[in-house]
Amino acid sequence: MKNTIYTRGFSAGNPIANALVVIVGALAIAASIVLGFVAFVVLGSIILVLAAIVGIRVWWFNRQLRRQGPGPAAPDARPEGGVIEGEYHVVKGDEKP
Repeated sequence: MKNTIYTRGFSAGNPIANALVVIVGALAIAASIVLGFVAFVVLGSIILVLAAIVGIRVWWFNRQLRRQGPGPAAPDARPEGGVIEGEYHVVKGDEKP
């Protein structure tokens, strides 16, 4: 039977070197987490500022439209007074005798 020993990771044989490897690895992971969080905050801030700019622009555009006066009347709206004036002509069509 063949006996083999598998070791994982870095094995320097020196406990101080092993401790330094663990410390450097932990610092690298911590730095990655901090930089990732900072990047997330910066990206979120940029998106928030752009959303605010677009929202203010849309609000300003709607405000300007409302200041210009009422838009075209709705198709089913009746004129003031309730009377529609107009002319008509009787058109005689083809009549069969």
